[in-house]
Amino acid sequence: MIAGLEQLKTLLGGMEGENLEFKEAKNRFGFDELSRYCVALANEGGGKIVLGVSDTRPRKVVGTKAFEQLERTRAGLMQKVPLRIEAGEVGHSDGRVLIFEVPSRPLGTAIKVDGIYWMRHADGLVAMSEEKLRLIFAETGRDFSAEICPKAGMADLSTQAIEDFRKRWIEKSENKALERLSRVQLLRDAEALSEDGLTYAALVLFGTREALGRYLAQAEVVFEYRSSEASGPAQQRKDLRQGFFSFYDDLWNTIALRNDKQHYEEGMFIHDILTFDERAVREAILNAVSHRDYQLGGSVFVRQYHRRLVIESPGGFPLGVNADNVLDKQAPRNRRIADTLTKCGLVERSGQGMNLIFERSIEQGKPLPDFSGTDAHQVKLTLHGQVQDPNFVRFLEVVAREAHQSFSTQDLLALDCVHREVKVPPALGRRLNSLVETGVVERLGRGRGVRLILSRRFYAMVGKRGVYTRKKGLDRETNKELLARHIQENAKEGSQLRELMQVLPGLSQSQVQKLLRELKVAGRIRSEGATRAGRWFPIA
Repeated sequence: MIAGLEQLKTLLGGMEGENLEFKEAKNRFGFDELSRYCVALANEGGGKIVLGVSDTRPRKVVGTKAFEQLERTRAGLMQKVPLRIEAGEVGHSDGRVLIFEVPSRPLGTAIKVDGIYWMRHADGLVAMSEEKLRLIFAETGRDFSAEICPKAGMADLSTQAIEDFRKRWIEKSENKALERLSRVQLLRDAEALSEDGLTYAALVLFGTREALGRYLAQAEVVFEYRSSEASGPAQQRKDLRQGFFSFYDDLWNTIALRNDKQHYEEGMFIHDILTFDERAVREAILNAVSHRDYQLGGSVFVRQYHRRLVIESPGGFPLGVNADNVLDKQAPRNRRIADTLTKCGLVERSGQGMNLIFERSIEQGKPLPDFSGTDAHQVKLTLHGQVQDPNFVRFLEVVAREAHQSFSTQDLLALDCVHREVKVPPALGRRLNSLVETGVVERLGRGRGVRLILSRRFYAMVGKRGVYTRKKGLDRETNKELLARHIQENAKEGSQLRELMQVLPGLSQSQVQKLLRELKVAGRIRSEGATRAGRWFPIA
């Protein structure tokens, strides 16, 4: 998020309540307290914490000296709280203001920090009641991965997979005491094992090939490499019916064998972009393993082609989630699996893996991931690897570096729309003011005729200043001049509407007609005839 004065102005007029929290914090604000407020807001549907503004109305900017190294604070929050928390700084005339934007908890999941599920009460924080927690956990219904597999035992688990998990958990938590735990106790602490027995989550994550074949054969990931779209046997195939921690790294290494680099030049330097980004691919695989429906037959398929990767997982989107809201709504189908992956740092941001996948695609100039082919029985995710515009990649890198802050997913999606010259969806419209304010995007025209283009700096950076001038010049008055010039040059025979629309192909018929009416009112042109057969002539 890149916060701006416009956003601050809107917030100052809002009511403190379910999704907005103001704190004066003139000199300092405790990091632990900030973490707890973030968790409380997430548990209540998400919202914003604003520091440097008076608590009471009429609300005034008082400025804050808290968290001078904002990006470091944000990184610390994401380390402590399993959510993608954005942070922005606004330089107001009355002082510095900080805005922390907290996403909602995933459906069916409550967030805790310091061992407590926090919620707000009056002017402070309290632990969430058991009744409220039960309501949250019941949102997604049954968690199959938390159920007990009655006949499975410790002998059905891979020692190597458990030790890989232990190593990752120690690295994530920095808790050296985990080294001394027995494997049984380690799994108990991870909630993969209870007094009643092993959970299905334990089998999915740590099971041996024999155990999965016996108890949960569908817990399998199949990798295929195909050099073309032709049907028939794949050039390479791996059937990975074993605990996830036994094959996770091996699967990525297999993909990396054919992961070529795409080159682009910047002055005297050549930069490389991998066709398949490791973080995006790993997140996509984690999503498939975490969210597939293990009560359905069928395997997860990972199919690698020269310039795209297709991941198919059994079961459609969880209840309430679809391709249009997948970045905003999360509903973990297998919460016990997701919780275990979070403990060891493989899932770093609860419910935010898909955001990262989209962010990486845009930042690397690749087409957006798509869910074509998804239905009620399977989720099909395609990651495109072809770099389309290296210049856009370089522009994002430079702007983000100079702003000392990364763009949010919504910022990047809005920028991608502007770059591709497609309409920015209303849901992303609120990001445009900040992008315009920071000089990344320019707004041309007014009202319904407003257009958005990337800033002059982008076109200067890629050596296309003339393109910028042309795009910038096509404003309302310039469009009218182009129409008037065409009508003048064809004064003898007159100009029909269809040819005038060819002069301005980017405008609709109604927009062109409105410009013609304005020229007519100004006394510069006249019309003869009606409807489309009519002709326009200049007035001497």
